[in-house]
Amino acid sequence: QVQLVESGGGLVQPGGSLRLSCAASGSRLSIYIMAWYRQAPGKQRDLVATMTGAGSTNYADSVKGRFAVSRDNAKNTMYLQMNSLKPEDTAVYYCNAILLGRQFWGQGTQVTVSS
Repeated sequence: QVQLVESGGGLVQPGGSLRLSCAASGSRLSIYIMAWYRQAPGKQRDLVATMTGAGSTNYADSVKGRFAVSRDNAKNTMYLQMNSLKPEDTAVYYCNAILLGRQFWGQGTQVTVSS
């Protein structure tokens, strides 16, 4: 069973960049479909991006061309590179792993985009 820990969040100005990390333990993340979600206070948790075990990625329309998911199998870590950040990107970002219909979540990391 996999455990997930996000890190790398913080305060950044509009137009800036940030890279989030999702460190996995207990299982190889390569056997899961991985995803990044985000949630602002009082709002639903939205899917940001996905990555399959084979490395195929998909992105929400709101982040296409700005965000990129990658994975380092040796470190058992997934990353979310966020560029050209906008205030509407402000949210808690969560790492997610799914296998056979079961989902696992990290604790989340806060990203705040403000001038």
